[in-house]
Amino acid sequence: MPTSAASAREILTGLHDVMASRAAAQVKLNKVVKIIAEAMRSEVCSIYLLRDGVLELFATVGLKQTAVHVTKLGLGEGLVGTIAKQVSVLNLAEAANHPEYAYRPETGEELFHSFAGVPIVRRERAIGVLSVQHAEPRAYDEIEIEALQTVAMVLSELIANAGLADRAASASETARDQGSARLAGLRLVTGMAAGVAVFHQPRVVIEHTVAEDVEAERHRVYSAFRKMREQIDNMTSVAEFGTAGEHHDILETYKMFAYDEGWSRRINEAIDSGLTAEAAIERVRQRMQTRMRDIDDPLLQERMHDLDDLSNRLLRIVSGQLGTAAQMGLRGDAILVARNLGPAELLEYDRRRLKGVILEEGSLTAHVTIVARAMGIPMLGRVRGIRQAVSEGDEILLDGSEGAAFIRPTSAVEEAFTAKLAATQKQRAEFAALREMPAVTSDGTRITVMVNAGLRDDASAIHLVGADGIGLFRTEFQFLVSAALPRRESQQRLYRSVLESAGDKPVIFRTLDVGGDKALPYLQSGDGDEQEENPAMGWRALRLALDRDGLLKAQARALLEAAAGRELNIMFPMVSEPWEFDAARDIVEQQRSWLAERRKLLPCRISYGAMLEVPALAETLDLLLPKIDFLSIGTNDLTQFLFAADRAHPKLAERYDWLSPAILRFLSRVVRQASGAGVPVGVCGEMGGRTLEAMALIGLGVERFSITPVAVGPIKAMIRSLDRAALLPVMEQILAKPPSDMRETLGRWAEDNGVFVG
Repeated sequence: MPTSAASAREILTGLHDVMASRAAAQVKLNKVVKIIAEAMRSEVCSIYLLRDGVLELFATVGLKQTAVHVTKLGLGEGLVGTIAKQVSVLNLAEAANHPEYAYRPETGEELFHSFAGVPIVRRERAIGVLSVQHAEPRAYDEIEIEALQTVAMVLSELIANAGLADRAASASETARDQGSARLAGLRLVTGMAAGVAVFHQPRVVIEHTVAEDVEAERHRVYSAFRKMREQIDNMTSVAEFGTAGEHHDILETYKMFAYDEGWSRRINEAIDSGLTAEAAIERVRQRMQTRMRDIDDPLLQERMHDLDDLSNRLLRIVSGQLGTAAQMGLRGDAILVARNLGPAELLEYDRRRLKGVILEEGSLTAHVTIVARAMGIPMLGRVRGIRQAVSEGDEILLDGSEGAAFIRPTSAVEEAFTAKLAATQKQRAEFAALREMPAVTSDGTRITVMVNAGLRDDASAIHLVGADGIGLFRTEFQFLVSAALPRRESQQRLYRSVLESAGDKPVIFRTLDVGGDKALPYLQSGDGDEQEENPAMGWRALRLALDRDGLLKAQARALLEAAAGRELNIMFPMVSEPWEFDAARDIVEQQRSWLAERRKLLPCRISYGAMLEVPALAETLDLLLPKIDFLSIGTNDLTQFLFAADRAHPKLAERYDWLSPAILRFLSRVVRQASGAGVPVGVCGEMGGRTLEAMALIGLGVERFSITPVAVGPIKAMIRSLDRAALLPVMEQILAKPPSDMRETLGRWAEDNGVFVG
């Protein structure tokens, strides 16, 4: 079996001689399976090729020769069909135990127990399968699987050149439906956009895989790395977001990967095995993609996507195929289509013509999503099959608010989209007119409307939408987009710049809320790498900060120094019991004393608040309220804890209504108790950003909101049309005897009383 790059190179050398010969393709494949079987000391080696939509046994050593061109398997059928359909590897000590095992008596395979198979890939699609088998049950070593995958890459060239398998067509060539289509996806950045489909970058098709001169290939890779790093350095220094905000941290992470020696070493090892520079880069990329499928952590997945993006950039440089849609220039309004996208690549595009982005993958926490949000570009993610359903130049209408893209829309769809866009723009203009107007109810009650933020540039939204301040600054964003734990000085610079941007308006900093579903790869729990069954209810937020108090100490000092001479508002997340608040406040006070002893300039005042997200805290409010300056209700987590329903679960996300009697009664008790103690209480979850829900909250006595910036206009419009005094007794009555449909009842009252809840 191959145990080193040298052994793998021997296999490729043999394959090179076969491929260079003038023999017929069938003869070549017959020789190939013998070379592989001998090198791996395997009793069976077989090649299946995709022909007319089915996988046909095309060459074998070890199985019966009479089965060649006779045994056929559909995609997803048997072990071979499963490998081809999933474009994945199977490594089985006992093949017959696999649920997809399909016995074919004509092959004589019942003599063999172990099985390993890898896909033969062309243009990201399996055009065949390479497999080996042994009589004794055993799992194959990783080095053996690695060798098979390397050989499969070389085989794809031979098979494609000989025209033996079904052609692996490009996305535009395989567009399944040239009629109108509606594709749904994940709303990453809201907004509406129209333009023609532009593919970011088709994969470079590797034509030559076996190296003639290993040293020459190595020098080509070194040269490509130098050029790529130079590009990234230039991009980091000149990009609009390259020197300010958390976008800088994102690009620095990207740069760190570009200089990663482990990555370049793996590519060199692949070249040592006998691959060309292009094939070596692609081979390492395929290995990363295989491992990516096994990663559950979304943050680690995004870092793998960054590496995938850099691999594509390096491959384009070394192959000389440098043109991307950005470099060639957009000719008109465009909707960018890609499997995934790196943050630096997005920044290369002309913002005047790039109207929207649709990704086959993508997530809410991806680096590119954060950058797109800052650029104001609507983005849709997880649109499965987008690159197969769309052709270059197709017209696309992107509705980020609905999470949908309309491909080659009909005239009726275009008219509806245009009408909605016009209405949205008109309404946006009406909301903009309220920017300088106070959020005062028609009967004279002033409601405080603040915004949620997490990045440096978000602070400017206060002035753009006319908000009263930042009611929730999520400090964890800086940690989530950083490759390593942010230094105290870096934290301090961020907090100071946010305070400066806010001017005389208040900013409430929530201390670090990570852990659980917002795991940091560089921060592990005290028990090692064990997985939590219920991460939302696990080692996270204040629990983590108190356990790792060094984190909170560093953050407290950064906040205290950043707010020197100003008022500082600190809020602790996920407080479950009063003693947790006490412990967190003590840590901050210890840091204040430490700075005071060194005659450092301190904040003129510190206000301490707690987030009520854990229902248990409501039972000890009488103990907590005398200690705090303000209380903030986080309705997102609170709702899922009240109903024992994961808000990220697709079957439960829409099941529990914020206007249910259970939630409203709970909130009513909390608001009454806090108000009675003279403690300001606000809502900083998504519930407060919806007009009808916010109206109900005002009816409960809530007078402070912290919401997304885009919701400020609609909420102000609702507040200014509302008679609060008339609503208060109505809410008391319907909570005492809840109607069967609370939402309908409140909606009807709003309509009857002229309250804007659109």
